[in-house]
Amino acid sequence: MIHYQTKKWCVDNSVGNERLYPQLEEPAKLLALNEVVAFPTETVYGLGANALSSSAVCKIFEAKGRPSDNPLIIHIAHRKDLDNLVLALPEKAEKLMDAFWPGPLTFILPRKEGIAPEVTAGLDTVGIRMPDHPIALALIEKAGVPIAAPSANRSGRPSPTTAEHVQEDLEGRIAGIVDGGPTGVGVESTVLDVTMDPPMILRPGGVTKEQLESVVGLVLLDPGLMEEEDKPRSPGMKYQHYAPQGEMWIIQEETLEKQQETIRSLIGQAKESGRRVGVLATEETKHNYAEADVVVICGAREDLATVARSLYDALRSFDQQRIDYILAESFPSKGVGLAIMNRLNKAAGHRIYRAEVD
Repeated sequence: MIHYQTKKWCVDNSVGNERLYPQLEEPAKLLALNEVVAFPTETVYGLGANALSSSAVCKIFEAKGRPSDNPLIIHIAHRKDLDNLVLALPEKAEKLMDAFWPGPLTFILPRKEGIAPEVTAGLDTVGIRMPDHPIALALIEKAGVPIAAPSANRSGRPSPTTAEHVQEDLEGRIAGIVDGGPTGVGVESTVLDVTMDPPMILRPGGVTKEQLESVVGLVLLDPGLMEEEDKPRSPGMKYQHYAPQGEMWIIQEETLEKQQETIRSLIGQAKESGRRVGVLATEETKHNYAEADVVVICGAREDLATVARSLYDALRSFDQQRIDYILAESFPSKGVGLAIMNRLNKAAGHRIYRAEVD
């Protein structure tokens, strides 16, 4: 593997005309030359490469240590870019694009020839989205090619929501990082398969099931969302993702009070065995775990968007504090809570402590 002197370009996304960002000229040129560059989107930082070049896309897999059967999402800057990438655009997809693009919504569509086969992992479909971030859109436009981009982290690690997270994981492994400050949504895009009717959510994310149904009616949830897929149709459907280094458990009980009681009991048991214990908690519950070595606050339970925005940073903080046993509160699987629980479940490697029923 090539060892890079990873460059960094700081871009102020508050500049009025994003198309004039002079700092993006060099990273755009590197992308056009089939190098890999990390950049911010409204969800997380992505690791971009020319989606039409196998040699470029292979550098993504090498830098991340990502399994080759895990497909990538293509990012575009304009709706017209779809003409060269997909065979057909269903009516419901067009309606949803009108409602949510640019934004955190990826569509699974039948692909045309010309896309690097590594992007689709051998499938006859491809995931495509238009990010809602001025730096991302300007970079894609300047590069002049569609950009394949998974999250810019080592495979299995929590996704990056700052340039510092990217640097921590990929310094020396990629050509450069465009630093546009912290991301906004915090969890990746929703992935929606529109090759079927009703459409099906393959990965919950920044656009909720309820929002989608307000536009096109019934939307299905993939029944395997909380399980591993043998042949994933979308990123994030196979392998452990988003994981801190410590052993992590999600605590599910019938009530929040019972959940907190169980967590306190498990803290005591783990401490007796000499482990460093961390709890993933919320603003409303943070004072209830004084026995833990570390309590990390991931947002407010009454506003789950704050939890989504802070989740990956919270998971990374356990590693920084050398926590080897993590107990995570669970959340209602509605709205953005569905995406939060999907990510927590994968971060925990499907380790869920459920209440015993008499």
